[in-house]
Amino acid sequence: MERTNRQSLYGEVISRIIAELEEGRLPWVQPWDSARCPCLMPHNAVSGRVYSAINVLILWCEAVERQFGSQRWLTYKQALAAGAHVRRGEKGTVICYADRFTPKGETEQARCEDREARTIAFLKRFVVFNLDQIEGLPERYAEEPAVPDPVLAVAEVDRLIAATGADFRIGGDEAFYAPKQDYVQVPPQAAFHEPVNWFRTALHELGHWSGGKARLDRDQTGKCGSASYAKEELIAEMTSAFACASLGIQPTVRHSDYLGSWLEVLRADEKAIFRAASAASKAADYLLAFGEDAA
Repeated sequence: MERTNRQSLYGEVISRIIAELEEGRLPWVQPWDSARCPCLMPHNAVSGRVYSAINVLILWCEAVERQFGSQRWLTYKQALAAGAHVRRGEKGTVICYADRFTPKGETEQARCEDREARTIAFLKRFVVFNLDQIEGLPERYAEEPAVPDPVLAVAEVDRLIAATGADFRIGGDEAFYAPKQDYVQVPPQAAFHEPVNWFRTALHELGHWSGGKARLDRDQTGKCGSASYAKEELIAEMTSAFACASLGIQPTVRHSDYLGSWLEVLRADEKAIFRAASAASKAADYLLAFGEDAA
């Protein structure tokens, strides 16, 4: 039963993501109405914990589709514990928690056999509700976190770029990361019609940089047009989106021309979007930590 539920959840999520892409909408780049719903990472209203990986896409999709005005979520039990309740008839959103565990006795057995301990993947479902679906919450839950001032947000990206210590070159007419030489190049800001797009592009290329061998060590050997190349572009796209939203910059798409190849990758492997979103969360956290360390 557990295996069936896990496969069902993978199937449900990938079907939704593919449907969004087929409509030309990218789940990590949604046109938020900033006056209604702040451009932030979704997070738990009680713990303050920011959701990660595939749950970011699931909750962003839900918030946009159902026109929620909040990026904060609670479980049914958390709402009750806070003295509130979910409105009758409201439908929750299924998110998941993925991890691995070591079976009982496996560590000792592996030691006797001089091998690595075997781990087993598991996927658990949780149902959460947006604050818009809950009544009776105390006032301390009423106010959304302040969205950073746009000027301060881009200044934070500047500070983050410097803090990474990356070989970051400005010039030319193309933005790219060169894995072998390990440097990032981005055209000057004057080449961008909207100045904020320079910062979005910089975070995309730093997303690639984060996967370098000396850092998160992702496979970046794929040639343009290959499935592995499309996967790396997907990771960089989501890394930029997650980092942008964390800093208060509305995410945008850099490589919409890869839409067809992304669809091919996701249709071929229902777990691909889970892996890409997980890698993007790790990459965004890796980059954002430089900004925290420099604070």
